[in-house]
Amino acid sequence: MLSAVMLLGIVLLPYAGGAQAAERYKPFVLASKGPGDFQEKVKETEDALKNAGFEILGEYTPYKDTFVDNTRVIVVTNDELKKVAGMSRYGAFAAPWRVAVTQYNGEIQVAYENPLYFANAYRLKSDLKDLAETLKNALGAQETFGSKKGLTARKLRKYHYTFGMEYFDDVYELAEYDSHQKAVDTVEKNLEAGVGGVTKVYRLDLGNNVTIFGVARKAPPGGDEHMDEEWIMKNVDFAPLKGTAYLPYEILVDGDKVVALHMRFRMAVHYPDLKMMGKNSFMNIMPSPKAVEVALKTVAGGK
Repeated sequence: MLSAVMLLGIVLLPYAGGAQAAERYKPFVLASKGPGDFQEKVKETEDALKNAGFEILGEYTPYKDTFVDNTRVIVVTNDELKKVAGMSRYGAFAAPWRVAVTQYNGEIQVAYENPLYFANAYRLKSDLKDLAETLKNALGAQETFGSKKGLTARKLRKYHYTFGMEYFDDVYELAEYDSHQKAVDTVEKNLEAGVGGVTKVYRLDLGNNVTIFGVARKAPPGGDEHMDEEWIMKNVDFAPLKGTAYLPYEILVDGDKVVALHMRFRMAVHYPDLKMMGKNSFMNIMPSPKAVEVALKTVAGGK
């Protein structure tokens, strides 16, 4: 009898391990939702982040009085994120963390990127569990959202939307210079001038010739609306819980090269349930990946 029980345990052991490994994650964490004063909630969120040891890199309002009533994105970092950024290729994309306050349908939502999701999606050498706990304690964590079923760590670490679509490291190659400083100076100057409708939200210098910028994108008069972040988000951010923390986009100066995550990866990994065709689908924003590349390349001084 004992042998039979032991045998059963041995047989079931791989399944127990498999169940644990198959934990699923979603892109965003809803910290809180409810009525209130928008500006007060923004201030409350800023204070909570500062008190939790975060450095606020920058913040902005990507859009208001449109498909949502108001938005405020607060971008932060801390020592953990800066350390993790230097441990893997393109890890710097995870150094700035995005927190969004969104007013919609009479309520104010506070949400942020899910550390457990993006630790895998960005192939980091950390699970960011400490960051997840810090954000939960500072802001709250009512639920995760952005995908009905979620994705496993294994799926996220090799994520692409479908055959022929880009992976994490299939970046836009925007420009290349003789030095890191020349690359940074060019991007800084062009962002200051608002070249192509792209402006600076923040800049983070990480050392080792790595600098990351967060940028806002607003189509200038007569410009290509398909690069405009409000136009894009109106098409994809249709669910009741808002993914405003998708913004802003990043430009990374890595050594003497200027790169950015490809929109066909970046959008898909933030909105993995978005359909290929139909209403509110990738088809609606089909021109945007190229338009975004052109806008970012212009501000990077690329050819």
